[in-house]
Amino acid sequence: MAVVGSDDEGSDPPGEHSFVPPPRDRTDPRAWCAVAAARLARDQPEAALDAARQAMGLDPGGDWSHRLASLALERLGRDSEAVAAAQDAVRLAPGSWAARLRLAASLRRTPQGWRDAWIQAGHAARFAPERPGPHVLIGDLSLLRGDHEQAARAYRTALRRDPGHAAAHVNLGLTLLRWERPRNHHDPAWPIDPRETGRTRQALASWSRQVRLLLAIAVGGVTLLAVATGLRQEARLAGAALLLPVVALTVRQARRVTAWPYLPAMLGRDLWLSMSVSVTVMLVLAYPAAIAVGGEFDGVLWAALLGLALFNGVAMAVLRVLVETWRGRPVAALSEFAAASGVRAARRGAGVTLWAVTGRLWSLALLPVAATAVTGDPRAGLAALLVLAALAYVRARCGPYGRAVAAADRALMIALAAILLAAAFSALAGVVALFGAPGPDASGLAADVARAASWPAAGALAVAALAFTARVAAAWWRGAPGATRASLTLYEPGGRHVPEDAGPSPELDERVRRAFTFSRGVVLAYADEGGPRALAVGAITSVAASGELSLIVADEAWEAADRDPRVAVFVADPVNRRFWAEVRGVALGDFDDDVLRVTPKQVIVGEYPGRHQARAATRR
Repeated sequence: MAVVGSDDEGSDPPGEHSFVPPPRDRTDPRAWCAVAAARLARDQPEAALDAARQAMGLDPGGDWSHRLASLALERLGRDSEAVAAAQDAVRLAPGSWAARLRLAASLRRTPQGWRDAWIQAGHAARFAPERPGPHVLIGDLSLLRGDHEQAARAYRTALRRDPGHAAAHVNLGLTLLRWERPRNHHDPAWPIDPRETGRTRQALASWSRQVRLLLAIAVGGVTLLAVATGLRQEARLAGAALLLPVVALTVRQARRVTAWPYLPAMLGRDLWLSMSVSVTVMLVLAYPAAIAVGGEFDGVLWAALLGLALFNGVAMAVLRVLVETWRGRPVAALSEFAAASGVRAARRGAGVTLWAVTGRLWSLALLPVAATAVTGDPRAGLAALLVLAALAYVRARCGPYGRAVAAADRALMIALAAILLAAAFSALAGVVALFGAPGPDASGLAADVARAASWPAAGALAVAALAFTARVAAAWWRGAPGATRASLTLYEPGGRHVPEDAGPSPELDERVRRAFTFSRGVVLAYADEGGPRALAVGAITSVAASGELSLIVADEAWEAADRDPRVAVFVADPVNRRFWAEVRGVALGDFDDDVLRVTPKQVIVGEYPGRHQARAATRR
C-alpha cells in the first residue's frame, strides 16, 4: 500500500480535485467502481459514494462496490453505515481478504468494535499473508492496546512485504518510542463501553485534583494559623473541620463511578492516573493522622506533609517528563520516521523524537554539574566528556533527515547548543582540576578556573530548559503539535490515499465461466501436511456473479482448507481444449449447502501449445 506524499503535505497538483465524470458505459458496474475509486483518490467521498451505489444497483452481488461504499461512508464520518456496507461485502465474498480488511478497518472506529476488528484482521492476514495491509492493521490494533511487542512484529512483517510502506514505518517508530494513547485507561478489548470507563476516569481525576488542592489549602492554612498566631489547639480543630469537604467530595465523585469492576485494571493501564490517585490517598491518610498525633506543627512530620501537599503536582510533572524522556528507543524510531519522510506525521514524530533525545542529553549533562556542586570536586565534570561523545553519536545516527528536522526547530537548536556548551564547560572544569596549571599557585588557579567554568555550565542547562518550556508553551498557545509525546498520534493515511482494501476484485470472463460450468476435468490444488496435493473436484454447483466457485469435494480437502484456506482450482475448456484457466483463491466451507466456496484472488488463463508448436519445440 503506497502512500503519496501529497496526501499529507504540500499543495495539490493542478486539477487534482477536478470532478471525475461518470463512465462512458453507464451499464458497466466495474466502470462505476473505477470511477468511485478515482473520486476517492481525489478526496471526493460524497461523489464516490454515489458512484459506488450506481454499481450496487447494476450488480448487487459484487463486493467491490460495497467495499468502496464503506470507505466513502467512513471518510464521511458515518461509521455505523460503513460497517454495514463492509458486512455486506463480507457476506457476498466471505473469502475475500480485502472485504475482511475493510470490515476490520471500519469496526475499529466503533465503540466496542475492537474484538471483532481483531478477528476480521486475523482472517485477512490468514487469507492474504503476502499483503502488507492486514499486518499493518494488526499492528495498529495491538498498539491501541499498548501491546508494543505484538505491534512491532506486525509492522516488521508488513515491511518485509512492502519496504516502502509509510504507515508501517511511522507506526513502527511510535512503537519503538513505546507510545500509548493519551487516555490509556481503557482496553479496547473490554466488552464495556469506553464512555463508561471514560466517565469513571474523569471522576477519579477530578476527585484527585480537587482533594489535593483542598488539602494543600488546608495544610498551608493550618500551618500559618499555628505558627503565626500560636493557636495550636484551634489550628487542630480547624484542620479537622476541613476533612468534611474532603469526605463530601469523595462521596460525590464516588457516585459518578460506574465501572467499579474495571477500576483496578484501569489504574494498572494508566500509570499517571494511578500515581495521581495514590498520592491523593497518601495525603488523605497522612493529613488526619498528623492532625490527630499532636500539635507539633513545626516538626519534621508536619514539614514532610506540608511539602507533599504543596509540591506533589510539581514533583509528578517532573517525574512524568523524566520517565517519558527515557522511555523507548528514540534513535531507532528516528530511522523509521526518516524512511517515511514524505508524510507530515513522520516529520512530527521525528521532531518529538529529537526533543526526547535532547531531554536525555540534558539529563546526562546535568549529572556532572550536580556532582560538582554536591562534592565540591570539579573533577566530577570529566563525566561531561561522555555527553560530548553522546552528542557526536546522535548527530551521526540522525542522518540528513534528522538534521533537517532539527534545523527547522529554532528552540531545539538553542537547547542542543546550550547542552553542548554546558558539557564543554563541565569537561573544561574537570580537565583543569585534574591536570592543574604550572607554577607555585597551580592548585588555587585550577580551583578558580573550575569554579568559574561550573557556573556557565549550569546557566547553559537552564537556557536549554527554558527553550523546551518556551517550545511547549508556544505550541499550546497556537494549538499546534509541540515537543511532547502528547503530539504523537497513530498514523492513518486518509484524504487522497486509497487503501489496499479498495482494490478491484478478480473478474472471471465468459470463457472462464463457461469452462467451469461445463468442464468435468476440474482439479483442486491445496497445501497438505506432507506438501502440495491435487484432487479431482466432484462437481461445481455454481459460479456466482462475483466469481465465487461452489465445489463439491472430498472430506480431506475440507480438512486441508481448515488448516490453510489458500487453494487453486484448475480447469480445461471442454469445447476449446487448448484453453485452460487457474483460479487462485480462498476456500471456506459452507456447511449449510455442503459445498466448499472458493473466492478468487487471482485468475490466470492460457492455452496449451498446438500440434505445430509442439513439433517445433521438439525439433529445437
